[in-house]
Amino acid sequence: MERETEKILEKIRQKRLEKKLSLLSLANDLCISHSHLYYIESKRVIPSIDVIVKIAKVLNFPLRDLLG
Repeated sequence: MERETEKILEKIRQKRLEKKLSLLSLANDLCISHSHLYYIESKRVIPSIDVIVKIAKVLNFPLRDLLG
């Protein structure tokens, strides 16, 4: 996995924790399984751009900050 991808996935995890959301709660908001979100955060899978955009919207995380 590329370093930039790892940074994005770590930012997602940090933002979720900052907002005090559980994996299950965020997964439900995203309409994905909590296990899939766990695999994303643990860097076992690379999410599609659609999922990244959805996560950014749900977490109110500007894409420029997430991807930058």
